[in-house]
Amino acid sequence: MTTHLDEASSVSIKAVLFDLDGTLADTAPDLVAALNMSLVELGYPQVSLEEMRHIASNGSMALAKAALPEASEEVHLKAQQLLLSFYTDVNGQFCRLFAGIAELLEHLDHRGIPFGIVTNKPARYTRPLIATLGLTQSMKTVISGDSTLYAKPHTAPMLLASQQIKCKRQEILYLGDAKRDLVAARASAMQGGVALWGYIDATDTPENWPSDYHFDSPQDVLEFLS
Repeated sequence: MTTHLDEASSVSIKAVLFDLDGTLADTAPDLVAALNMSLVELGYPQVSLEEMRHIASNGSMALAKAALPEASEEVHLKAQQLLLSFYTDVNGQFCRLFAGIAELLEHLDHRGIPFGIVTNKPARYTRPLIATLGLTQSMKTVISGDSTLYAKPHTAPMLLASQQIKCKRQEILYLGDAKRDLVAARASAMQGGVALWGYIDATDTPENWPSDYHFDSPQDVLEFLS
């Protein structure tokens, strides 16, 4: 774990919010399975999970474009539409919590620290996935990409989450694996932590993101909060 701002560590953390894809849960297997189903439908070769994993946080269109870099915009749109259709069927089928997340959530619950989710994933996918993961009852707030008029990096979903979790924004730690997560946290006056275990590409530069902490693993977060 790396602390970037001395003043951040002096502020107590009384709530924790998580990004979903690539931070709380490894959803790439579901997304890539749906992507491959769409590629087969369109007559294109399938792609491997490993070559697509780092793109999973960037959404369905990013996956379609990465799988079909030479295709037209029309084909990308068709692939995206098929991916989303197939994803409804496989959502949660192969997904798992990242190693150490269950223990982290148990620790937070034991200490009475409320936690929740702020994701750009639409609610029609978020709610069933959280139920499959067995987290519905434990989450104090779940803000999806369509819960407000704007998604991250806009502050709207972050502010709604802080209201629902009933905690001052500066006392909330937000964990995410994409630059937009940390931009949203900083703009919302929350403490931002980079989830380095997530879908971070070799071309990403998390050291330049507006964050307060870097965590190598959920275990690092647990130890930090202990």
